[in-house]
Amino acid sequence: MSTLNTLKLVAAKRPGSAPPVIQRRNRLIAKIWEQTQLAKAQADGKTFAPVISRKVKDETGAQRSVEIPKRIKAWWWTAESGKVCLGVRYGAKTLELAKGKTAIEVGTIADLIPTLDTLKLAVAAGELDTQIETISGTMRSGFTKSKK
Repeated sequence: MSTLNTLKLVAAKRPGSAPPVIQRRNRLIAKIWEQTQLAKAQADGKTFAPVISRKVKDETGAQRSVEIPKRIKAWWWTAESGKVCLGVRYGAKTLELAKGKTAIEVGTIADLIPTLDTLKLAVAAGELDTQIETISGTMRSGFTKSKK
């Protein structure tokens, strides 16, 4: 029993689930991570295609799990001025980062990865919570039944 006495014992309870705002932040941070990996792969001349599992029925009708590459669409593009712009997406919608501004002017592809890292820090700090909540609310309203 002396070994157990060397440990710090506490009366702690494991939380059930994270609050919705934290879940939304984590979802956006995961997508920013994917975009960072895609940008790094593109800079190295490689491809980034993580695999996901899908259930598929074969000829006999039995379901089996198949790994297929996940399609990731880049959030950045080259503007008419020749500079790279980055739009932040949450689901199918683009976030409005400031009043009337939906993109970040990055400059070059080399500046894209540090910009994505800065963006990830901003999301983790909660700087985009109101924008995420607004987009999330409009997306959820599309799934509700309308009363006739």
